[in-house]
Amino acid sequence: MEVQSLVAWNLRRLRVERGISQDDLALTAGVERAYVGYLERAARNPTIVTLEKLADALGVQMAQLFQEPDEGETAPGTLKAGRKKAR
Repeated sequence: MEVQSLVAWNLRRLRVERGISQDDLALTAGVERAYVGYLERAARNPTIVTLEKLADALGVQMAQLFQEPDEGETAPGTLKAGRKKAR
């Protein structure tokens, strides 16, 4: 798997596993929400600094963004639709 797609896969997987919206991840990491979407679609190439911010916001080591998926692992899904949590 190419590295940009690998980061996209893991970013979405980690975010969905934690139940974090793209908006909340972007806010916590200090990046634009649209940029998180671009990264999850492998449409943009992030800097190391951005990867560090996202990993910190997800509470993981940056190396987890480069973890190869297991053979036959299905693509990460999306969060369940619904109302946003009140802030």
